[in-house]
Amino acid sequence: MRIARYATMSLLAATMVTGCVTSRTFKRTVREQQAALDAERRERHAADSSYAIELGAVRADVASLRNDLQNLRTEFGAKITAMEGAVKVTFPINFAFDDATVTPEGVAAVQRLAQVAQKHFNGSVITVEGFADPAGSQSYNLDLSRRRADNVRAALLSAGLNSENVRAVGYGKTRLVNPGASHDEPGAEQNRRVVFVIETKGTDASMTASAAPTTNQ
Repeated sequence: MRIARYATMSLLAATMVTGCVTSRTFKRTVREQQAALDAERRERHAADSSYAIELGAVRADVASLRNDLQNLRTEFGAKITAMEGAVKVTFPINFAFDDATVTPEGVAAVQRLAQVAQKHFNGSVITVEGFADPAGSQSYNLDLSRRRADNVRAALLSAGLNSENVRAVGYGKTRLVNPGASHDEPGAEQNRRVVFVIETKGTDASMTASAAPTTNQ
C-alpha cells in the first residue's frame, strides 16, 4: 500500500510539474510572437514613413522641373517635347544666312538651359542638332550645320556642362521647318536652327514625362 501511495504521489507531482512547464512555455511563446509582431509593425511603419518622405521629394522635384520648363517657355519661347527616353528642347536660336555665329540672345538661352540641365539632368547626355536652310549643296550645309552645333556646344561647356556629356551633330538641310525657304525669305531663319535632345533614364524619365507634355505648342 505504501509503495502504491508513493507511486500515486510521484505521478501527481510529475503531472503538476509538466503542467507548470507547459504553461511557462506557452507564455514564452506568446511573448516571442508578440515581440515579433511588434517588430514587424515598427518596420512597416518605418517603411511607410520612408516611402512618404521619398514620394514627397519626388513630387517636389517634379514641381520644380515643371516650373523651370515653363520658365524656358515663357522667357525664351522654348518648345519642349517629352519623348521615350529623352526630352527635346527647341529654342528660337537661329542663325544668319551662311553664318554659324551664336547671337547674344542665343547664348543667354543656352546658359539658362545649362542651368536646368545641371539641376534636373545632371550627368545626362545632351545632343545639339544643327540645321541649315536648303540653299547650297548638301555637303556644304552638313558642314555649316555642324559648325552651328559645335558653337552651341561650346556655349554649353562654357556654362559649366561636362564635355563628355555634350555632343554635336549636323543634319544639313534635312528636317526643314519651312521647306524651300532660304536666304532672306520668310521663315528661312527657322530652318537655320539648333535643337537640343536630352537623354533621360529611370527616375529622370518618369519625372520628365510627368513635368513635360508629349507635345507643346
